[in-house]
Amino acid sequence: MPIYEYSCEDCGTKFEKLVRRTSDVPAIECPSCGQKHLRQEHSTFAAHAAGSKSADVPACPSGRCSNPGMCGMNFN
Repeated sequence: MPIYEYSCEDCGTKFEKLVRRTSDVPAIECPSCGQKHLRQEHSTFAAHAAGSKSADVPACPSGRCSNPGMCGMNFN
């Protein structure tokens, strides 16, 4: 069962939702405002190696990530 990331086009809230069946997608609502005007975001993942220190990992190139880890470079 995949976890999808969504962004509400009405209020800007970003959230994740576990989707059990594709038929459930039209029923998903924003947890903040209850609207269904959602945009599916591109999901990223983080991989950590054993013994790796966060100082060894490069920071986000822009330094302005509103969602740490979203660019795939800012691992904490």
